[in-house]
Amino acid sequence: MDAEQLEYFRRILLEKKQEVEERVEQLKKGDIHTNKDDLYDDIDAASVDADHSLLFRIRGREAHLIKKINEALEQIDAGTYGICAECGEDINIERLKARPVAPLCIACKEEQEKIEKRKGR
Repeated sequence: MDAEQLEYFRRILLEKKQEVEERVEQLKKGDIHTNKDDLYDDIDAASVDADHSLLFRIRGREAHLIKKINEALEQIDAGTYGICAECGEDINIERLKARPVAPLCIACKEEQEKIEKRKGR
């Protein structure tokens, strides 16, 4: 991958990271801080619990995505971005455009998914 392509992906990754961080901040600002003693009934309490659970799951996913973005940025700095972590072959540029944090080429990702499916994940 040439320097121009690497800079393209660096920009994309940094923009995506900023978007995710902004979403996390929005989630924090809109976080639900309800005192369960103020709730009217069990249904209200269940609704608040479900909302909290959803917020935690979203935050977890966003944190995982930020971690993957940071790893991809480190790979750009190390000169290993776009190289499959499994087989060492180049990852197709179109795949990276669709998923800039992809650590695996399509063939290795498909194989990983087959193994996970066999294990029931």
